[in-house]
Amino acid sequence: MPLATLTSKGQITIPSIVRKKLHLHTGDKIDFSLVGEHEVLMRPVVKNVDTVFGCLKQANNGIHATVDEMDEAIGERMRQQS
Repeated sequence: MPLATLTSKGQITIPSIVRKKLHLHTGDKIDFSLVGEHEVLMRPVVKNVDTVFGCLKQANNGIHATVDEMDEAIGERMRQQS
């Protein structure tokens, strides 16, 4: 089983055999989930086109706005907060 060493800054280097098996590359996100008291599950965060396709359409709740309308709404909100 590959080992990693924790640095004083709380960082580890994931062993190359694990990076290769999980297809991890520079900049990839990793999710850590606590399992019980003394274990952690580490999973790569995978987002491909099929995963995110249509998510904005579902989130709009039937509201349709042009870019100009969105810009105006953002500007109005910023004026309210200042």
